[in-house]
Amino acid sequence: MTIPVRPPEGRLWPADADAAVPYWVYSDPEIYAEELRKIWYGPHWLYVGLECEIPNVGDWKTATLGERPVVMVRSAENEISVVENRCAHKGVKFCQARFGHSEELICPYHQWSYALNGDLQGVPFRRGVKRQGGMPADFDLKQNGLTKLRVEEVNGVVWATFSEETPAFRDYLGEKFWKHYTRVYDGRKLEVLGYNRQHIPANWKQMQENIKDPYHAGLLHVFFATFGLFRADQKSAVDIDDEGRHGILISRKGEQEKTEAMADIRNFQGDLVLEDPRVMDVVQEFPGEETVGMITIFPSVILQQQVNSLTTRQIVPKGPDGFDFHWTHWCYADDTPEMRLRRTRQANLFGPAGFVSADDGEVLEMTQQGATPSPDAHMILQMGGRAIESTDHQVTETAVRGMYRYWRKVMGL
Repeated sequence: MTIPVRPPEGRLWPADADAAVPYWVYSDPEIYAEELRKIWYGPHWLYVGLECEIPNVGDWKTATLGERPVVMVRSAENEISVVENRCAHKGVKFCQARFGHSEELICPYHQWSYALNGDLQGVPFRRGVKRQGGMPADFDLKQNGLTKLRVEEVNGVVWATFSEETPAFRDYLGEKFWKHYTRVYDGRKLEVLGYNRQHIPANWKQMQENIKDPYHAGLLHVFFATFGLFRADQKSAVDIDDEGRHGILISRKGEQEKTEAMADIRNFQGDLVLEDPRVMDVVQEFPGEETVGMITIFPSVILQQQVNSLTTRQIVPKGPDGFDFHWTHWCYADDTPEMRLRRTRQANLFGPAGFVSADDGEVLEMTQQGATPSPDAHMILQMGGRAIESTDHQVTETAVRGMYRYWRKVMGL
């Protein structure tokens, strides 16, 4: 049952409920605290990492889900556990490195020892010393282990949730989005090519919005518009799940040419030439004719397939006005050397300083700067009308409208 949350005192939701969103959703600290409780720690699956990042028993990786630090660990040959990175004794964040290998998880403060799956297995001086001190007789190791999250490893990707009410991952996606997901994450083994990290001084929802918003793609991004990777005049579609929380932008690569529809695209630069044209060495590899499939899995991640570039983009909220953005560029383990190199070159389009993605980090900061001082004003989400439905074009904000309808439902607003 959703417990209603009152909007910040003196503030209301606009009357045009599905097509207008107040700016206080970006900046109010009470709303942000409720988001953590109801969304990030509620019945939602959160991206943790790739199974291939911890190949051997004892390998671990640290991550942050919402604002809570966790450890993803290979706890047995065919088992992955995700536990809170917080000692049950005094709350120490016991794993400090990004990656490591251990036979057990030990807190450095008082040496409490945990099995790789989070079970407490040893407490120094539990029985006291020389019959003095020690833990009470009723202290139970089984009741004092690390907080364990529910985990599903799905075709090479590790998902976790803090809630027992979260449906199975496939049900959480729904059958339509399960097909979108398995088009790329088809069961082949994955390997990491590299990482990027950045901090963006904007509300975490802005990144979910940004990748649900095809309207901006060919207008903001000079590279997309000029080289025909993602433009409004190309065959495209926007799909959303029944709840409105997940979305996918689908498009087909075009050419570096000016068409009649380009009249509104000021960023087209027909004379732009790449110093290394191999960046645009694109091959068709997935079913169907589309070359782009940008999936937003609410609330924590974007699964990018942009031509041959494959990336997960994890959102880590850092207060109402900032988030960290973690990029993991990957390939299939059975890729040829040529394909690995192609994916690596195309990764230059994305990441914090990518030919395309650098624009997003800058414009989201600008949005936060403009919205925060005017919390009672609101954004206008009327491109494509007011409907919340899948479309066969990208001149729409339907997926953003869908996300906020779902957000309001979860938040009780």
